[in-house]
Amino acid sequence: MRMSKMLLPTLREVPADAEITSHQLMLRAGMIKKMASGVYNQLPMGIRVFRKIENIIREELEAKGCQEILCSALIPSELWKESGRWIAMGEEMFRLKDRNERDYCLGPTHEEVFTDIIRQEISSYKQLPLNLYQIQVKYRDERRPRFGVMRTKSFTMKDAYSFDVDEAGLDKSYQDMYEAYTNIFARCDLNNRPVEADSGAIGGSTSAEFMVKSEVGEDEIVFCDSCSYAVNMEKAVSESIIPEKEEMKELNPVHTPGVVTIADLEKFLDVKANKLAKTLIYEADGKTVVVVVRGDREVNEVKVCNAIGEVVEFDLAREEIVKQVTGAAVGFAGPIGIKADYVFIDKEVANQNNIGVGGNKTDYHIKNANYGRDFDGIVGDFRNVQEGDKCSCGGSLEIARGVEVGHIFKLGTKYSKSMGATYIDKEGKEKPIVMGCYGIGVERTAAAIIEQHNDENGISWPLSVAPYHVVVVPVNMKKEEHIEAAEKIYNELNNMGVEVLLDDRDERVGVKFKDSELIGIPMRITIGKDISEGQVEFKLRNSEEKELIKLEDIKDRVKSEFEKNNVRLG
Repeated sequence: MRMSKMLLPTLREVPADAEITSHQLMLRAGMIKKMASGVYNQLPMGIRVFRKIENIIREELEAKGCQEILCSALIPSELWKESGRWIAMGEEMFRLKDRNERDYCLGPTHEEVFTDIIRQEISSYKQLPLNLYQIQVKYRDERRPRFGVMRTKSFTMKDAYSFDVDEAGLDKSYQDMYEAYTNIFARCDLNNRPVEADSGAIGGSTSAEFMVKSEVGEDEIVFCDSCSYAVNMEKAVSESIIPEKEEMKELNPVHTPGVVTIADLEKFLDVKANKLAKTLIYEADGKTVVVVVRGDREVNEVKVCNAIGEVVEFDLAREEIVKQVTGAAVGFAGPIGIKADYVFIDKEVANQNNIGVGGNKTDYHIKNANYGRDFDGIVGDFRNVQEGDKCSCGGSLEIARGVEVGHIFKLGTKYSKSMGATYIDKEGKEKPIVMGCYGIGVERTAAAIIEQHNDENGISWPLSVAPYHVVVVPVNMKKEEHIEAAEKIYNELNNMGVEVLLDDRDERVGVKFKDSELIGIPMRITIGKDISEGQVEFKLRNSEEKELIKLEDIKDRVKSEFEKNNVRLG
């Protein structure tokens, strides 16, 4: 491609609203252009990268026997009502009506659609197993779109669905997809780690996220320094430290005017936060939920929602609700005598005697509260893991931030039972099909690659996903010798199957170099003064070294980079 003919709106300055490196560089490199909050148009340079990632996905999935289809993004509400998710998806789902007032949505995911196809086409065990996938735009009304293409209202996703006769078949399909994902992200040169995860609104018994460590990641990954335990914070558990039992003391109300935080209470009572409990009040689909955790802990809201089951709207309670539940101002909530639909007590609180709690009375707290004697509730694990907590193996837990690029689920019969997707087994009995679900975010994967492959000059694409493999830069467009050599190299490499950019713009060579580094082309060939001796300069994007090579050696030098990176030519 000749750069003089390209739509390539590169930017020298960092856009003011771009928060993270990948967002900044995608905009600066002319890959995407913002249309509205969380909505981006994809420009030529971006499309080429996204298509490369999609093709890697296709190759690895088809190597596992998966078949590609394409479903409508416009889905009638009836399918979602069958599965019970028309309401459960909440405000994240884009809903609309046609001219006949029929309800539709723009698909945020496609479990129902694939299940509907299979229930119409599959009737016998002889037709299973089966794995279908699509690469398609999804739509989700994100409350807070951010970080460029990391969290948007529309995005390209590969979603695949496996269909098996039993759990053993699902285990095999799940493992196949696990291996395919491992290969996909390795080919994208992404340093990633699979971790256990919560299944969320998708449902199912088991799921794993493929996480890329990144300081800007929205997710927290918990992993053990001594064993293979690796899990998303939403699902992470740690061993509780069970304190020595104390003799229960009498309740002691304490006047604590203006003391509304744990830090304030520590100072006022001269006790550590781990001898205090904080009581948080939530609203879940119109019901009141109380969660009590130790003062130095944070509530894990996903665990709480899972304990309630099928929660759509979940948030901290409004001030008027707090006053109704506690009878006190905000900041003085406690578990003794509290009135709520659900009361959850973290087991660290339940196992500790003589703990300080809110008094459910403005300007009062209570010392020496004890679970079972003074307050009750459902005991469980409702807290976030913290750095240094103990793993079940005895090792220490560490926490890192990460970006989710892929997620695989064992759905079981969640959708097949509710939607009547069955098959006839060898004995002639009707049974529900056992399903799995597997997703990869295409643009998110590209952003994660940028987060790991960049420097102060711009992007440094791995050869496998680079928009072009080589950029040919004639130093002086007024010198016929430079132009002729550039054209020769351009044509020869193109004929080899190499994707080449020819920077034939009438710009200073410094501008050309800056653009090639910004957009991240892996190899640069510069035609300058040495062309008189039949030599050109060859430079890799991820290296400072420059080498002079003969014109006749260029094809072999480029080919060697493909071989070194295990990337096919053509």
